[in-house]
Amino acid sequence: MAKVYREIQGGAARGLRFMLIASVVMVMLVISACGSNGNSGSKAAEGTDTAEAASSGNAAKSSVPAVLNYGFIGANKLNLPSGAEGWGFYKGIIQEELKKHGITEVKLTSFPNGPDQTESLISGRLDFGSLGDTPAIIAYAGGAKTRLIGQGSAHTVGYLIAKKDGPKTVKDLQGKTIATQKGSFMHRYLVGLLKQEGVTDYKLVHMLIPDATAALARGDIDATTNNGVQAIKQISAGYPLLDDSSKHPELLGSSVTVVSEDYLAKFPDFPKVWNEAREKALADLKQHEDEYYKFLAEIGETTPDIVKQVSPVGDLKDTAFTDDGLALLEGTKNFLVEEKLAKKDFQISDWQLK
Repeated sequence: MAKVYREIQGGAARGLRFMLIASVVMVMLVISACGSNGNSGSKAAEGTDTAEAASSGNAAKSSVPAVLNYGFIGANKLNLPSGAEGWGFYKGIIQEELKKHGITEVKLTSFPNGPDQTESLISGRLDFGSLGDTPAIIAYAGGAKTRLIGQGSAHTVGYLIAKKDGPKTVKDLQGKTIATQKGSFMHRYLVGLLKQEGVTDYKLVHMLIPDATAALARGDIDATTNNGVQAIKQISAGYPLLDDSSKHPELLGSSVTVVSEDYLAKFPDFPKVWNEAREKALADLKQHEDEYYKFLAEIGETTPDIVKQVSPVGDLKDTAFTDDGLALLEGTKNFLVEEKLAKKDFQISDWQLK
C-alpha cells in the first residue's frame, strides 16, 4: 500500500512539473507573439507614412498642369523672347527646370503689344507672360486678376522720331499728329515728355510699330515712338531723333512678368520655381555673352553690335525685384493714375508676389 502511494505521489509530481514547463512555454510564446506583432505594426505604420508622403507629393505634382502657356512681346522667326527668359528657353535650361515640377511642355506665343497680351491673359489663353510695365499696370488697375512675380529689366528706352524734313524739336510737335502704341510704355513716355515740354495741342493716334514706320515714311504722321532695334534702324535711315527716355530716367520703361491668379491656384509655388529657373538661365547667359548677343541679333534680324547698344546684358536684373526697379514701377503707376490712363490707384506691394 505504501509503495502504491509513493508511485501515485511521484506521478503527481511529474505531472505538476510538466504543467509548469508547459505554462512557461505558453508565456514565452505569447511574449514572442506580442513582440512580433509590435514590430510588424511599427513597420506597417512606417510603410503607411512613407506611402502617404509619397502619395501626397505625387498628388501635388500631378495637380500642376503639364502644359504651361507663356506670352511675350515681339514676333520673330525663333518665336522666343529676349532677355534671360529667351536665353533659358533657347538653351533648354528653363524647360529642364520646369520638368522637375511636372511641366512637360511650354507653349510660347508672341504678341505685337502689351494690351493684346493682357487680353489673352485675362481670358485664360495664357497662364503668365512678360511684357512692358505700363500695359501690365493698366490691366491690373482695370481689374485683371494677375500677380506681379518679377521685373526682368528696368531700363527700357523709348525713342521719339520725326519724319524727314519735319519737326526738329519736341516743341515743334505743337499742333502735329503723333503715332504711338496706346497702352504701351512708349505711350506713357510720350505723354510724359510732351507734358514736360509744354506741348498741349497735338493729335495722338494708335498704331503698331510697323504701321507707324510706314506712315512716317509716307509723311502721313509727323512723329512716332519706337524702341529697340527698330528705332536704331529708323535713325540710321536718316529720320530725326527728337528725344529718348534715357534722358528722363523717370520715363524709362521696365519689363515685368505677371501670372494669372487662376494658374496660381493650380501651382502656388510657380513664382519661386520660375524665378529660380530664370536666374539659372541668366547665370549661364553671363558665361556666354557673345553667343547671347548673336542670339538677340538673330531674333532682331540685325547685328550683335546693335543689340549690344540697345539690350546690354548689364540691364538684366539678377533677382526678381530690386529697389530701383520697384521705385520706377511706383512712378509709372502714379503717372498713369494721374493721367487717368489707369482706372484706379493701388499699392504695388498688393500686386507684387514675393
